[in-house]
Amino acid sequence: MGWAVTPFTSSVGPVETRFVTLEHGLSLRDGDRLEPATVAYEVYGELNEDRSNAVLVFHALTGSQHAAGINEGFPAVEERWNEDVRIGWWDGFIGPGRAIDTRRFAVICANYIGSCYGSTGPASIDPATGQPYGSSFPRLSLTDVVDSQIALLDHLGIDRLRAAIGGSVGGLMALSLATRYPDRVDVVIPIAAGLGVTALQRIHNFEQALAIENDPMFNGGDYYGGPHPDRGLALARMIGHKTFVSLKAMEERARSEVVDRHETGGYVQITNPLESYMWHQGTKLVRRFDANSYLHILELWQTFDLLEQAGVSSLDELFKRCRNQQFMVFSIDSDVCFYPDEQEELAAALKRAGVPVRRITVHSERGHDAFLLEPDLFAPHLRDSLTRR
Repeated sequence: MGWAVTPFTSSVGPVETRFVTLEHGLSLRDGDRLEPATVAYEVYGELNEDRSNAVLVFHALTGSQHAAGINEGFPAVEERWNEDVRIGWWDGFIGPGRAIDTRRFAVICANYIGSCYGSTGPASIDPATGQPYGSSFPRLSLTDVVDSQIALLDHLGIDRLRAAIGGSVGGLMALSLATRYPDRVDVVIPIAAGLGVTALQRIHNFEQALAIENDPMFNGGDYYGGPHPDRGLALARMIGHKTFVSLKAMEERARSEVVDRHETGGYVQITNPLESYMWHQGTKLVRRFDANSYLHILELWQTFDLLEQAGVSSLDELFKRCRNQQFMVFSIDSDVCFYPDEQEELAAALKRAGVPVRRITVHSERGHDAFLLEPDLFAPHLRDSLTRR
């Protein structure tokens, strides 16, 4: 989401994406089946002898498996792997001596099923037709993505993670893994996430989905081989972006943007730096992401239900199974996507259930995207959570 991490020399260095195709496909929550199912992933650091030092990192809405280092790309996603994604989206957090120290931990990050960076998604080729899945790609739940990553851990021989970490939608993934697979993780670190989908999130996500579907080029999701719904995807990004960055940070950032008075496709023209900044954010995403994937990931966020998907009726019942875990819950004081009240509610529910939990509020002017942009604010607490016993 939002701005890319400021480029600098990576301590991880060059990396490559790896792939695993799940031998028996992936059974989906709605009873459908995705077969074959390929998961794209990267690993930083080395697994120790008993494979007990693995840290699983979940990415955000339009993220990828490329969390650290420099990856020049691979043929399957060549057109989307541009300069905005070649440097890992969490490069400032992962590496030797960094918050997640690769001298001690093996860090794993996988692209979500349904996304567009090498894992099976709507733009992938359906072996039954020889054409991209498009509209025939099955609907996904957030649990399907988590299940695919548990299958990846099984493939790598990892029985129990040292930690599961995720920001934003990735934080929801971390909570799902912790509550549905409590014996598979020691430390759980949701960053700028919450217990459910808020009314504001639901409205914004709905608006974004409609923006894409109402683009004349969308063609019901079957646009591969022709014009893509670029304007709809750009508009969706602009709708979402205003919750990712604080208004103060947005205004300051926009002052450095060059106003471009070009037409946006109709009567409206860009006339000030803030409009130019938002237009830039929308068109930048179009160059690196797929509209169908955006819709599928929005939907698994919209249908996220921690209790129902874990098969319980109360938060106490849910979190009692997590008593052998340790939680580190991060809030960002300027976040208007997942407001700090949501993390306060999460931490309170964990405490009531007797789960060891700490909550830290990070003070930042960057808003929700601070978890991508300001590693120094998170590093001491991440490092302590990963190493404390």
